[in-house]
Amino acid sequence: MVNKQKILIVDDDNNIAELISLYLVKECFETKICNDGETAINTFDSFNPNLVLLDLMLPGIDGYQVCREIRTRSQVPIIMLSAKGEVFDKVLGLEMGADDYMEKPFDSKELVARVKAVLRRYKPQAAEPQASDDKVVRYPDLEINMTNYSVTYMGERVDMPPKELELLYFLAASPNHVYTREQLLDQIWGYEYIGDTRTVDVHIKRLREKLSDHEKWRLATIWGIGYKFEVQQ
Repeated sequence: MVNKQKILIVDDDNNIAELISLYLVKECFETKICNDGETAINTFDSFNPNLVLLDLMLPGIDGYQVCREIRTRSQVPIIMLSAKGEVFDKVLGLEMGADDYMEKPFDSKELVARVKAVLRRYKPQAAEPQASDDKVVRYPDLEINMTNYSVTYMGERVDMPPKELELLYFLAASPNHVYTREQLLDQIWGYEYIGDTRTVDVHIKRLREKLSDHEKWRLATIWGIGYKFEVQQ
């Protein structure tokens, strides 16, 4: 029997949480509901979910704090749910380590589709343990390995969420090629992303914070167009 993938649903509105659970269970997921942040943190390790659906407005410990705490122990995908639709709130959520952000009210079918899409992208992290050179990109002081989802910079392992790593790998695998934000959204998110192209900007900003410009390579902004992984010839 194939083990069901597990979704931790964190929302203080139990009616919304139950509705989400109903749709996910129909799609053969196993779910667990928590109605506050503290319970969610305490439940995370024992339930060991494949993905977390995390509301931001929670009693006590809010969703941002829950996300930060989960990120100290796991890179499991997190989709934030919030009635806050401002760009600032989305950017903050992504900066905290979320993999996606959905604004309430949302369509249940879209939510299920996003859950499946994010899980598809996260799955390789635990699959195909054999080495494969075509999944590794190397530059001076930098190695990006997609077989085990790792980045080594200046001899040190750098922790980063799956989407950050995939964005870095995609750019680095095509050095000096310029991609628009729309192209990067399509390639990295793998589905029609309903949101702001600033999502790409946020991920680039986070990558730059972790990987300083090197004398041989850098993440370059092409103003008015997008980004490229610039390599010195």
